[in-house]
Amino acid sequence: MTDDTAETADTDGDAPDASGDVPDASGEAAPEPLGLVRTPTGHPGVDAHLERLADADHLTADGHVAVYEDVHRGLRDALTALDAPPVPGPYENRS
Repeated sequence: MTDDTAETADTDGDAPDASGDVPDASGEAAPEPLGLVRTPTGHPGVDAHLERLADADHLTADGHVAVYEDVHRGLRDALTALDAPPVPGPYENRS
């Protein structure tokens, strides 16, 4: 005896997948912004890197890694710059 009650796949492309996202024409779920609010820190360099995170909102999950690595690198460089000794001005190096 066979099971005649097996579910059939929805082929119209409008049904949400298991995560609740509606797939696009290729069957992939379209990227959807998370809508997270980025609070400015007051440090222009850091704020620019944090705003770069918004670029990930329009990419598929595969593209997020490059954005996250770029932001991480920029934030790490900003923190490293805080530890650098100050560069003497042109008139501070007199003997």
